[in-house]
Amino acid sequence: MAATIKDIARVAGVSIATVSRVINNLGGYNEETEKKVLAVAKALEYRKNENARSLVQKSTKTIGVIMPEVTTAFYGDIIKGIEDVSYEHGYSVILTHAGMSGARIHESMNLMGERRVDGLIIVSVELHEAEIESLSSLGILFILLSTKTNREDTPYIKVDDFSAAYTAVNYLIENNHRIIGMAGANPDDSIAGSPRINGYIQALQDHSIKVDLNLIKAGDFSFESGKKAMQEFIEHHAEVTAVFCASDEAALGIISTCFENDLQVPKDISVVGYDNSKVSHMSIPPLTTVAQPLYEMGREGCLSLIASIQNKIKIESKVIPHELVIRKSVKKLS
Repeated sequence: MAATIKDIARVAGVSIATVSRVINNLGGYNEETEKKVLAVAKALEYRKNENARSLVQKSTKTIGVIMPEVTTAFYGDIIKGIEDVSYEHGYSVILTHAGMSGARIHESMNLMGERRVDGLIIVSVELHEAEIESLSSLGILFILLSTKTNREDTPYIKVDDFSAAYTAVNYLIENNHRIIGMAGANPDDSIAGSPRINGYIQALQDHSIKVDLNLIKAGDFSFESGKKAMQEFIEHHAEVTAVFCASDEAALGIISTCFENDLQVPKDISVVGYDNSKVSHMSIPPLTTVAQPLYEMGREGCLSLIASIQNKIKIESKVIPHELVIRKSVKKLS
């Protein structure tokens, strides 16, 4: 039979209330009492009944995470940051996918409501007014990661995608590239797609380089979209000397198709990625890329959410800095 708080109180010679305060870390006792109670609890192999506790506290100690259908490795570091912070603070994590372009977002939110999560983290899914109202009606605290809305009352953490893309293309221009393609971005994606395309265009315009829309190859940020883009560049005899990619996986797709067609990176064509995900330093050659601090984004978002849950404080939005990580996939033209 499992030990109870009453058993611990009897063996330790303290009140049930004192044991409860020690077990739940509520304070109001001295260090000697704490050591005694915890030692007895360990000896009796006591385990907290989190389900019963959650009914009393109206808390499930659970963080929900909603993300799109996974087509890239982008999400791994973000999820690890969320999970590490959650477990450090005694929370578990429930993860669900909202499908391509967030098609199942309402089903995902209803699931989180049914599971009575204490807070919700939404990653890279575009929210519209209806979804925001649904979240408000469910009464669940939430934060957005790598996405945002036009409403000031929806907190988010993300990089400035326009500025980050501009930085990447500007670097290629500084290395004397003038015919620069772009691959992998979805122009209908207002969160990560169109801002990166617009940053690419603005960098070209600021250097008086003509924008050729035929050099912008749309995609879904995947490896396959990069392969397809490079194949089109080759088939149409595009004289690109460099390609800026909307993700590292799209960049690997570019490099893969170059290899299949006896083109060398960066000797024949330079490539810049986006995200600084794990694959970026595994590629041959190692990939120059725009770094999003993905793990830190997950940690910081989860810390902000838990602080709001526990202390009833407002979650503040934050734009976090990007960085260009220079490796071996760009050649300076003479």
